Amino acid sequence: MKKLLMVLLLAACSAAAQAQEGAAASPQAQPAQEAQGEQKRKVIQDSKEYNAYIAAANAADPKQKAQLMESYLQTYPNTVMKKEGLEILLKAYQQVNDTEKIKATSQRLLDLDPENLTALALLSYLNRAQAQQGGADAAAQLQLAGQLGERGLQLLKTASKPAGYSDEQWAKMQASLRLIFLGSAGHAALEAKNYPTAQLYLKQVVEQQPTDVNSTYLLALSYLSPKPPVVDGLFWIAKAAASAPQLEAYARNQYARYHGSEDGFDQLMATAKTSATIPEGFTVSPAPTPAEQAAEMLKNSSPEKLSFAEWQFILTNGEKEVTDQVWSAIQGKQVQLVAVVISAAPEALQLAGSVDDIQAKQSDLTLKLKEPLSGSVPRAGTELTVQGTPSEYNVSGESFNMTFTDGIVVGGLTPPKNPGKPSAGAQRR
Repeated sequence: MKKLLMVLLLAACSAAAQAQEGAAASPQAQPAQEAQGEQKRKVIQDSKEYNAYIAAANAADPKQKAQLMESYLQTYPNTVMKKEGLEILLKAYQQVNDTEKIKATSQRLLDLDPENLTALALLSYLNRAQAQQGGADAAAQLQLAGQLGERGLQLLKTASKPAGYSDEQWAKMQASLRLIFLGSAGHAALEAKNYPTAQLYLKQVVEQQPTDVNSTYLLALSYLSPKPPVVDGLFWIAKAAASAPQLEAYARNQYARYHGSEDGFDQLMATAKTSATIPEGFTVSPAPTPAEQAAEMLKNSSPEKLSFAEWQFILTNGEKEVTDQVWSAIQGKQVQLVAVVISAAPEALQLAGSVDDIQAKQSDLTLKLKEPLSGSVPRAGTELTVQGTPSEYNVSGESFNMTFTDGIVVGGLTPPKNPGKPSAGAQRR
């Protein structure tokens, strides 16, 4: 943060430096400024005002400079040197690293000169930096930083080279300001879930600062946050993790979720450590879709040998041809399996037959009993071996339920080796 502020300090106060030089050269004339192609001089007519301005501008100690310039601007609120005075004041506050005074003075300068790029950059940068520290107004600060960044990017397109700048100096200044505007606008776009804009801006930041871990991480998020994620994000998160090892676990998890396994992750990390930018043709094969996984399950086993959880997965995610094949094979056939009671009544039991639903304590199987239970009904959490005939199933979003009719409780609280998988020989036509 201090490094960027020092860059901006030089930018913000170049005019003030010229003002001091101009004041020293002429007893009343102030620095030359370019206006509509002509050089015009600002002149302080009152000698007392002139002396007060010169004393503030030439003060060596930044704290004293700030005090004298604040006094000058308060005493002469309508001075022709108000803009130059605010620029000198801004430089003094930067030298003492007074963040709040830098923000306040930048806003005063921006109110006077709405196209002041330095004031825009300082306000954008500081609001973003404070937003990253958290707090109740962090979201609002980041949003404001992004708005200022967008505004700055537009102004840079038509900005003219200031008087006294060489082409090289102006090019460097434009690059520094653009970097700040892009970072703020990109970060705010990411927070607003405007992922294409975030990618556009943040990628330019990373191109200019390839070792900036924070920008690389944000760029990675702009690719990984959409649904489905964009494969480029895997390279950028690996690139960030290469410089910040604390991010490696997150990078590995994102890779495994996208690819279906960690196979190839170490090679990706090695590439990221040596590549400044994403390699041409970079790709990672995505994990099979749920529909593809369902088809693969059926390809590797007949429906009668699949577990209840596998039936549930296929009937929830498979293509119609696959689901029809499974359902036609099990509908109306007696099935015996182990399940956990979610709720119970004498005439029917609500059960969980898959591990996920057992852990979530939600029903995925309704067992309509052939005969009502006599005595007390089993308590929730009881593990039972049950038997019934699949008659229908329903899928609604992520909710699944299969109904067995002619159900009976076979008994036995000790589950087989594979809970939820039909017992060998228990299913028959």
